[in-house]
Amino acid sequence: MPISLNACHKSDVRSQFAALCWRLQGDAPEILLITTRGTGRWIVPKGWPMDGMTPAASAAQEAWEEAGVIGTPAEECLGLYSYTKKVADGAAVPCLVMVYPVRVGELREDFPEKGQRRRDWFSLPEAALRVREAALAQIIGGFDPGALS
Repeated sequence: MPISLNACHKSDVRSQFAALCWRLQGDAPEILLITTRGTGRWIVPKGWPMDGMTPAASAAQEAWEEAGVIGTPAEECLGLYSYTKKVADGAAVPCLVMVYPVRVGELREDFPEKGQRRRDWFSLPEAALRVREAALAQIIGGFDPGALS
């Protein structure tokens, strides 16, 4: 179901939706990681819930804005991880992130956050080693596109 944010500000929700952007190279899945704008560490595209959009659609929208991904999201959540986000006023906000797989159909060269981030493809084990959050590394390491419905 789409989410309604009418009664609150999006930063009060403290939940985010992430896109595990993937493709097959031969028979092996690869994961697209992007860097943060501030520290340059490797992450998956993610962001706040979007009014009127499902969590999976929100994740796919973030994948477009942050990585230039045009793809197909699956509605099933692969798992959750948490992290602390620094917001505009400098406060630390604990966030719970739900991860949705997005099969990459096209990777555009021109996208909203181009020039603010780097992006690269990694094998599952390499992508799992690159991210900082242990629970996200587990989600990536255990990803099986064949198990998607």
